[in-house]
Amino acid sequence: MREVIPGRVSIIVPCYNSEAYVQSCLNSVFKQTYKEIEIIVVDDGSTDSTWNKIHRWKEIKEQTAKTFSFEDRFYAVKLPRNTGYAGAVNVGMYLAKGEFIAMQDSDDLSHSRRIMRQVESMREHPSLDMIGTSYEYFQDGHFESRKREQWLSYGVSKINAVYKNGGHCVCHGTILFRAGVFDQIGGPIRRGVGVEDYDFIARCIAAGMKVDNLKEPLYFYRRHENQRSREFFRK
Repeated sequence: MREVIPGRVSIIVPCYNSEAYVQSCLNSVFKQTYKEIEIIVVDDGSTDSTWNKIHRWKEIKEQTAKTFSFEDRFYAVKLPRNTGYAGAVNVGMYLAKGEFIAMQDSDDLSHSRRIMRQVESMREHPSLDMIGTSYEYFQDGHFESRKREQWLSYGVSKINAVYKNGGHCVCHGTILFRAGVFDQIGGPIRRGVGVEDYDFIARCIAAGMKVDNLKEPLYFYRRHENQRSREFFRK
């Protein structure tokens, strides 16, 4: 049976050729005000220096962060070949020991209060199974020029209606959910490359799970030429 550590949040960071961004991403995760976290980085067979950047980041933090146990709270896995987004995410979810699992894309950033606010909301609303957040997007190199995203929805019933009609209104990179969700329906599936994140949330709702979004912008989405979403959805 999978070990579950009460109160712990397992933050899954799948990455592929993210050498330019992975260290800043990990810094934003590491600075969370909620301290009962573990970080699970899954390098999906990168062909650039992503793996070296991950280990260099770890070496630096180990020297300066004396209160964080890298031995049992930081896991870095390099897959022998590129499996695709769903494969990397599933590996991370299988390794998770937390009561909660959170997603974090390797080219994006999280607000320092993100995990704290999400855990608080899940505690306040025990019927919730998953919660995302609002977010701001910015062009790479221009973080100060962030803009609020407008396509999200709020409220369990509203979100249910959007997904039942084939829509999408929860950003996968922002979600935090109870680990039992993964135990019940599994992780993202490889069917439908490019929509694995949408499919995962849609299957949660179809299974009767309650999903909501926080209105606070607690995630920062980086737009750049090499981001995964551009391969499927040109904006």
